[in-house]
Amino acid sequence: MKNALLTILLFFWKMMIHLPMKMQNILSIVIGYLMIISSFKRNKISKVNIELCFPELSEKNRNRIYKDNVFASSKAIFHTGIAWFWSNKKIQKSIPYKINGLDNLLKNQDSKKGILLFFKHSLHLELDSRILAMNAEIYGVEREHNSEKFELTQSKGRLKSLKGLAGRKNTITFMRWLKNGKTVLYAPDQDYGMKNSIVVNFFGIPTATVSAPLKIIKSANCMTFFLNSYFDKGKLIIDIEEIKLSDQSVEEFSNELNMLIETKIKLHPSEYLWQHRRFKSTLGKESIYK
Repeated sequence: MKNALLTILLFFWKMMIHLPMKMQNILSIVIGYLMIISSFKRNKISKVNIELCFPELSEKNRNRIYKDNVFASSKAIFHTGIAWFWSNKKIQKSIPYKINGLDNLLKNQDSKKGILLFFKHSLHLELDSRILAMNAEIYGVEREHNSEKFELTQSKGRLKSLKGLAGRKNTITFMRWLKNGKTVLYAPDQDYGMKNSIVVNFFGIPTATVSAPLKIIKSANCMTFFLNSYFDKGKLIIDIEEIKLSDQSVEEFSNELNMLIETKIKLHPSEYLWQHRRFKSTLGKESIYK
């Protein structure tokens, strides 16, 4: 039954993605309004996270970020579909974008030294990675979806431009990529529980933060870059820069990386994936995300 419903939803999703862009924009606004007036659970999580992370802002300004985030979330339905179902040719023709720092990334890729390319969970991360991988050889680390059918759709879509995908727990595969000089996308800004995490501040809040990145970097002897993305007057901007973080301890490294991610989020807060229960391990899932 679940697979049948998912098949129907995927069919209508693909149909929407192939509508003219103007119609997609209108539909995303309609969906956004419906999400605002509904009791959608993800909205409640976003609202809590925004309130926790921006206590210095007025309630009006926090509410503005929240509403803009809901509309950006509805737009992400279309951005993700475009990333997974459109051809490279159609994306090049219809999606205006600019990649700053691409030449430097390509130059360092030519050195045959592995690159761990950190990025934050933007709402349009699927489109970000699709477009970047259309312009450079990129591999990805993913968290597999709970639905096997949806996971197949997700993997097929991501592999339209990514050269390879490895599950988050499949460290052997992406470590091999890094040691062989490949560039691997890696997003460390979610709460995966305390088993393989340490507690480091994020927006001034003690937060479960994955401890693996520094170990990966030292083992693979790879370089570190950061990808930040945002929309500017309808154009997708992807900024790529080399970063140098402290390797003295996992705590120092994680603190600097969290601060970097926090800084980038603050530039365009409405485009971030606030729907994730980022503070569930330290503040309590049942206490704050009721």
